[in-house]
Amino acid sequence: MENQANARFLEEAVEYLRKGQVVGVPTDTVYGLAIAPLAAGTPDALYAVKERDRGKPIAWLVGAVSDLGRFGQNAPRYVDALAEAFWPGSLTLVVEASPRVPRPFQSAAGTIGLRMPDHPVALDVLQRLGQPIAATSANRSGAPAADVLAALDPAIREQVAFALPDDSDADAPSGTASTVVDCTGPAPRILREGGTSEADIRAVVRAFARPI
Repeated sequence: MENQANARFLEEAVEYLRKGQVVGVPTDTVYGLAIAPLAAGTPDALYAVKERDRGKPIAWLVGAVSDLGRFGQNAPRYVDALAEAFWPGSLTLVVEASPRVPRPFQSAAGTIGLRMPDHPVALDVLQRLGQPIAATSANRSGAPAADVLAALDPAIREQVAFALPDDSDADAPSGTASTVVDCTGPAPRILREGGTSEADIRAVVRAFARPI
């Protein structure tokens, strides 16, 4: 992301995010729709574009492992081990939301899903923005997810303030959504299987819990 054209695209995307508008962002899993939670205040714009049930929370993409402690709280100790093992990557960790997470972005149970993406464009956006982004797959609810910008439904693209082009130098997205793990209990619970296998997750937790 060093050339001037790419830098200009990034700055334009960040400006729209700072205004609370929806932006298309490539990630390591699928192409995403994103807003800046602290600027938008609510996730309503994302729900409207996706035509999604507002009872389904939208996860946040974060720029560092340390953000787990900023936006989550009271998490079991194994959560740190999972983040260290799989971030950046395709693992979303659902934890109790800290007071830094606006209530409209929390689930009914007061939780938030957090993930650090393994994609240079998404990470660059997060660094330039200086805050997380609430992100969801770029498709109508129930429709197939778009893995790249070219596959984005034109009707959705019309509702997006700006769509970042894919970085041709980046690894191709997997096309598989992230694995979502409920980390609010004494042991992790898989809510959705995706790019990180349950076996790998269990192995990290077992190794963490094993006496030295």
